[in-house]
Amino acid sequence: MTPHRVALALMIAFFALAPAVIYPLFLMKVMCFALFACAFNLLIGYGGLLSFGHAMFFGGAAYISAHAAKVWGFPPELAVLAAVAAAALLGFAAGLIAIRRQGIYFAMITLALAQMVFFFSVQAPFTGGEDGIQAVPRGRLFGLVDLSQVRNMYVFVFALFLGGFLLIYRVIHSPFGQVLKAIRENESRALSLGYDTDRYKLLAFVLSAALAGLAGGTKALVFQLASLTDVHWTMSGEVVLMTLVGGLGTVFGPVVGALVIVAMANYLAQLGAWVTVVQGAIFVVCVLTFRRGVIGELGHWLKKPL
Repeated sequence: MTPHRVALALMIAFFALAPAVIYPLFLMKVMCFALFACAFNLLIGYGGLLSFGHAMFFGGAAYISAHAAKVWGFPPELAVLAAVAAAALLGFAAGLIAIRRQGIYFAMITLALAQMVFFFSVQAPFTGGEDGIQAVPRGRLFGLVDLSQVRNMYVFVFALFLGGFLLIYRVIHSPFGQVLKAIRENESRALSLGYDTDRYKLLAFVLSAALAGLAGGTKALVFQLASLTDVHWTMSGEVVLMTLVGGLGTVFGPVVGALVIVAMANYLAQLGAWVTVVQGAIFVVCVLTFRRGVIGELGHWLKKPL
């Protein structure tokens, strides 16, 4: 078996068996953020585009999913689909503006757009302002499966996470993914070979936004809440942290990074405001000791990319 297949089997086994010994709600949170980090990694790790505004897709989708389920009475599958569609449309609009620039200018444009979405979320009547959208009903999947049952909800989240992860895996190893890597390494050369680099970057941006929306929409149903935290700039920083700690440009790195950061946030919660200080210190240590991230260093040690 290839290293990727072994790693995939281990990941599936972990999330399938872990609920027996770990709180399922914690694992569902890990899966939502892992999918979010994988979507972000698709953009920066393979497209070379650093976005500081991915919270607008994650949080915006959370609001759409929560509103669709609570106010419009959508079943969970349609609420999540509405969230993905909204995130993809927002990604298309933001991408048309952002991809005209590169490097730090691209990052600043995405941050500015995310702040616009944040202030819109504060003022818009349907978002609930600082209270957010609370008591979001999980509903019945396809009218049959009651998602208020933790086991059913866990299987639903696991299926969405695995589907999103496999889609990203397929994209990375497709001709489209190879062109993205070429653009990341040398955009001028890719352009000289006849590739419409702006179109490829826009497609990657929209796909990343849609998958981030899938994570955000699912998270809103899991916690039955969509709040300003989801669209705040710190959420964009958190997903950057997850990706770098796990391993930038690796397939499984964002999953490990999400597990590490979410575990830290949960188990260090008693420290209060000092959590961010501890996270910052750990991040500095990670950057100084293993710059490739956890999975990046493991792959380097095994001489096989993961």
